[in-house]
Amino acid sequence: MLGIGDKIPEFDLLAVGPESVKATSPDQAFIKVSDKDYKGKWKVLFFWPKDFTFVCPTEIIAFGDINDEFADRDTQLIGGSIDNEFVHLAWQNDHEGLHGSPFPWVSDIKRELSSGLGILDKNEGVSLRATFIVDPDNIIRHVSVNDL
Repeated sequence: MLGIGDKIPEFDLLAVGPESVKATSPDQAFIKVSDKDYKGKWKVLFFWPKDFTFVCPTEIIAFGDINDEFADRDTQLIGGSIDNEFVHLAWQNDHEGLHGSPFPWVSDIKRELSSGLGILDKNEGVSLRATFIVDPDNIIRHVSVNDL
C-alpha cells in the first residue's frame, strides 16, 4: 500500500460528475478525471467497496455535506469504487441522499487505481474503505484504510 510521501499513481478514469444527474444522454453524463486535474489543489481521494451498499451512503453524503468547506480550502473531493460509471449514476438517481453529489465519483472498473494505491482487497476484488489526502504535487500526506 502506498503511504505518506508516495506519489499517487497516474490515472485517467470516467466519472459521474456533479451535473451528471441532469444529463439527457450518456455522452453528457460522464466526465474524465485524471491525476493531472485540479492543479494547485489538495485532493481527498476516498473509496468504498461497492455501490448500493448500506454503510457507504452515510460516508458519501457526509463528504458531500461539507464539500464547500473543502472547496474553501482549495481541496477537491474525489470518490470512487470499482463499479462502472453507469452503476454510479444509477445509485445517485436511486438514493435521494446521493442525488446530485457535488464531487466526481470515479469508476475504477479495471481496478487500476485501487491496485496502484494498494487498497484492492485480495479476496473480494473490491476497494477497501480508504481515504488519501494528497497535496497539490500529488504526494500523499495522509492515509486511512479500513477493512471491509
